[in-house]
Amino acid sequence: MISLPRDRMNQLVKRFDMLEAQMAAGPDPEAYVKLASEYSELQDIAARIRDLFRAESELADLEAMLADKSTDADMRALAESDLPAVKERIDSLRNDIQILLLPKDAADEKNAILEIRAGTGGDEAALFAGDLYRMYERYAASQGWRMELVSASDGDAGGYKEIIASVSGKGVFAKLKFESGVHRVQRVPATEAQGRIHTSAATVAVLPEAEEVDIDIRAEDIRIDTMRASGSGGQHVNTTDSAVRITHLPTGIMVVQAEKSQHQNRARAMQILRARLFDMERSRADEQRSESRKLQVGSGDRSERIRTYNFPQGRLTDHRINLTLYKLDRVMMGELEEVIGALIADHQSKLLAAVGE
Repeated sequence: MISLPRDRMNQLVKRFDMLEAQMAAGPDPEAYVKLASEYSELQDIAARIRDLFRAESELADLEAMLADKSTDADMRALAESDLPAVKERIDSLRNDIQILLLPKDAADEKNAILEIRAGTGGDEAALFAGDLYRMYERYAASQGWRMELVSASDGDAGGYKEIIASVSGKGVFAKLKFESGVHRVQRVPATEAQGRIHTSAATVAVLPEAEEVDIDIRAEDIRIDTMRASGSGGQHVNTTDSAVRITHLPTGIMVVQAEKSQHQNRARAMQILRARLFDMERSRADEQRSESRKLQVGSGDRSERIRTYNFPQGRLTDHRINLTLYKLDRVMMGELEEVIGALIADHQSKLLAAVGE
């Protein structure tokens, strides 16, 4: 367990109190927004530090009582019975504070672009991609997030060859970022007459949504083409010359949008391009920070198999943390909190271990 310098904790509480006083004084709106943002960041940790100080004071009183030979038997017995709970509370608060003091991913509070693509497995992979999309849709609803379809390419037998959505809300990227990678499914397809289990896969990419201030895309670095949308038909295909393809010339990244409005297609394509470029910059920085790279859950490589969904056994296994749950039906209904919580806890424990080295 890493040490928690009391001076630093006192400084954080003092800073929080100062922010509270400044906000109460009624500053101008622009200053208030900045103060409120920092206030919100410090509110939780300041409360826990105060709780820790109170618990430590209580522990000191109990130990003094036990050290005092004049303490009567009943009070001594009471102090001895209270001591374990107070020590446990102190340990818990110290752990909470350590986690809150860990270096934060600057993208954690950003919204996200969720991309799901069918991988090996043909029609079954496309169906699984659709299942994953609905799983995330239900999870987003349970978190109070907004999930909006950006584009979709329908599978020949249902599901999706590719589907992209934007997810907005509090702490979206912080929770969804560990979902990037290859998701493998094992199940008996509806068309399988012999009852044989087939294995197929879909790739998930979760990108932090970038603002214009995060990524500057120069006009001369992109080529924008408009074209007639084509495809197998359905709600996601449009027969007018409204499809937009944006190519980022320095990287070769290409984004195509083919919904009804050409103006909306251009805005959506730029949104996705900005997110992909931002993700590329983050990945490059991660590779340069080798120590930080070791702390990620898995390598973050989207070719890495991260999870298996075994339908015959009702089993979900996350291979990065050796987590196995036998409630696949509930997970597919959007109950992902246990899995995501375990991934976050594992990530935090690795960060704590690194800080303590």
